[in-house]
This record gives sequence, C-alpha cells and structure tokens, in this order.
Amino acid sequence: MRFLGRSLTGLFLLAATIGLLALAGSTVYSALQEKWAQESAPRPARERVFSVNVLTVEAGPVTPVLESFGELRARRTLELRAAAGGTVVELTEGFEEGGTVTAGQLLLRIDATDFEAAVQIAHTDLAEAEADLLDAKAGQILAQDDLANARHQADLRAAALARQRDLVTRGVGTEAAVETAALAAAGADQAVLSRRQSVASAGLKVTTAQATLDRRGVNLAEAERKLADTEIRAEFAGTLSDVSVVRGGLVQTNEKLASIVDPSELEVSFRVSTAQYARLLDADGALVKAGISAILDVAGVDLVATGRISRESAAVGEGQTGRLLFARLQDAQGFRPGDFVTVRIEEPVLERVTRLPAAAVDAAGTVLVLGDDDRLELAEIDLLRRQGDDVLVRARGLQGREVVAERNPLLGAGIRVKPIRAGATVPEEPEMITLSAERRAALIRYVEGNQMMPDDAKARILKALEQPEVPVQMVERLEGRMGG
Repeated sequence: MRFLGRSLTGLFLLAATIGLLALAGSTVYSALQEKWAQESAPRPARERVFSVNVLTVEAGPVTPVLESFGELRARRTLELRAAAGGTVVELTEGFEEGGTVTAGQLLLRIDATDFEAAVQIAHTDLAEAEADLLDAKAGQILAQDDLANARHQADLRAAALARQRDLVTRGVGTEAAVETAALAAAGADQAVLSRRQSVASAGLKVTTAQATLDRRGVNLAEAERKLADTEIRAEFAGTLSDVSVVRGGLVQTNEKLASIVDPSELEVSFRVSTAQYARLLDADGALVKAGISAILDVAGVDLVATGRISRESAAVGEGQTGRLLFARLQDAQGFRPGDFVTVRIEEPVLERVTRLPAAAVDAAGTVLVLGDDDRLELAEIDLLRRQGDDVLVRARGLQGREVVAERNPLLGAGIRVKPIRAGATVPEEPEMITLSAERRAALIRYVEGNQMMPDDAKARILKALEQPEVPVQMVERLEGRMGG
C-alpha cells in the first residue's frame, strides 16, 4: 500500500511538471508571434546625414616649395704643398686637424740653410757683375777720349798736308815734303780707325757686363724666392684638414702637407628631377636664382641657413637622372662641409591658386563641394603641385565656395552632410614638460660633453634646458641620443 501511494504521488508530480512546461512554452511562443508581427510592419525610411569638415576656397598668389636633399661643400679650399724640400724646423701652434688659422699667418718653416747660402752667393755674384760693369763703362769713356784725341791729330795732319800743297803751288815747297805730310795724314786716319774699333769693343764690353749683371740679378731673385718658399703662410682664414706633417719631418718638393677650408664660404649641391628643374626656368630658359633654405638637424635643434641658387651642372652624369644644382649659403653658422641637409627651394609664384588638404582631392582630380540644402556636388579642379600633406590646385568657378576637407568612401554627390567649419587656426604650441633636478642635470652634462655639437647650437639647447619647462620633443631627442 505504501509503495502504491508513493507511485501515485510521483506520477502526479510528473504530470504537474509537464503541464507547467507546456504552459510556459505556449506563453513564450505567443510572445514571439506578437513580436514577429510588430517587426514585419513597414517603417518610414530615414536619410543618413554625415558630419564633414569643410573649408572655403580662397584663390591667390602662392609660392610653391620644392624639397630635396643635398650635401654641403666648401667654395674655397686650398691645398698646402711644399714648394721646397727639406726638414721642417718650425710649426705654428695649432697646426693640426681642425686648427684655425688667420690670413697671412706663418704655418711652418723648412730648414733654409742651403737657400740662405745660395742667396749670399747670388749677392756676391751680383756685386762682381756691378764692378765689371763699372770697369767696362770706364774703359768705354777712355776709348772715346782716345778716339777724340786721334781725330784731333788727324785734323792737324790734314792741315799740314794742305799747307805743304799750298807751298808747292806757290813754288816754295818740295814734293818730298808733300809726300811726308800725306803719309803722316794717312797714319793719323789709321789711328782714328783703330781708336773707333777700341770704342766699339769697349761698348760691347759694357753691353756684356750689363747682361751679366741682369742675369745675376735674376739669379738673386730666384734664390730669394726659393728662400721665401721655405716659409708657408695661410692665404686666407680657415680651418686645417688632412694634416700630414710633423716638426722634424722631411718633406719633398710639391708634397701635400695639409688643406685649408674656409667654413664661411659654403654651398650646397642638391639634385632635382627634370620636371622640377623645368619649373625653375624663366621665360628665356635660364635658371632662376631662387631662394633656398638648408636645414640641419643637430641634437633636437634645427640649424637653418638661407641662400640662393647660383648655377647648375654642365652634364647629368653617368647613371644619374635629373639636374644637379648648386646654391650659395649666407651666414651658415654651425654648418661644416660634408653635412647632409634638407633643402627647400622656393619656386616662382603661382597666381590664382588654392591650397587644399591632399585628402580633399581624389585620384580623378575632383572635389566635393557643398551645395544647396547642404548636399554635396562633384567639381573638377586642376592639380598643380603636391606640397607634403597639401596640394595646390586651380579651381575655376569655385571661389568662395566650401569643399570637403577629408573625403571617404561614404561620401558622394547628392549626399546630405552636416558641415563643420573650422575657426581661425592657432599655431600649435609645442608640448612642454617640467624636468626633475636629476633629469635636468643629466641632460645638461650630456650636452656640455658633446664635442660634435656646434657651439651656437649647444648654447641654445643649454638655455632651453635652464627654463622651468622644456619642449618634450627636445628631451626625447636628447635622451634617445644618450641612451636614456
């Protein structure tokens, strides 16, 4: 009986559970049917509106800027070579790699003993030639006096001959006396001829002595020049490089000793493409003397020097393309020959040009213009230049209209947008940071101990590090170089 009662109770509970589950399933099914009926009801369509940044098209004169990379080189470089061989007996203080010299400064002296002896011998030879010239001139004067005396004797003999002939004509003289006077006159004429030969010989001696004197004067000048060549002086102020001589060393004639580089006369050579080169030509096909800026990154501080294009290479060069240009730099403090710099070249001004973000123009050369009811319209533009993240375009008929600054695949003609107009642009201030005393001291020690950093750049960095707040970019660059 107990077993039967328990069995009936279990059956009852099972039947009640199954009934409750069936009721719950029916309730859930009814709710789903009601929801499905509501979702299948038609909804009114709603237009999607996108928010876009717009800017106004303002055409005007714009100066495009080309960017290239170049290498600095010195416009004045002088090789110091030994004009005379010998032992180096004197070197100026600072005659070493990187030493600075001034114009006219004595750099080194070669042993001049042999050259001084040659100068003394040349002086002696010159004095001897001067004495010979004086003797020749004195002999010439005596020969001329002797000739004058002989001519006087000949005149007297000729007068005596004329007198004897006159006596014979009057019948008081003899033919023998006439013959004697004629012989005496002939002898006098012969003496004059002999004296004339002596005068010519004396003149030749004077000429020879003068030529000897001139030649020995040239020898003296040559000896003095060789003596002067034992001293090497700086032709201009600059910095020494490639120094290869020491005191006491033996140098040969024409041996290279060092080079002087003028760091104040620098130029930069850079290469541009042929298309970019064509934009730097004027109407006559001549290269425009465009302004340039050379930028060198030095430990977080940019050194900038300005200049102008001066010339172009005569040939492209084997295996090269484009054109190689040269520009002279002005006030290039901190720059050195061999520096690799960024070069920015100013092109001729373009009129009626608009600067737009590069993202505003698609590959087909079109932009999206804001039309009536804030709906977009497609407009064509002429792409002239690409300037980093911007482009220079000529947009005809779009002056004063607004274009989409950043395009995306969801935007197109006819789409309604919500324009976002930017206000006046404010230059972005560099992010600053306050340094701890230990961190600031470590950076200052690194900068002061950096021998490769120019003095003017080092002074600017130290001045910035002394401020309460320091630019984050500068700190990151310095710590990246010092491994911090």
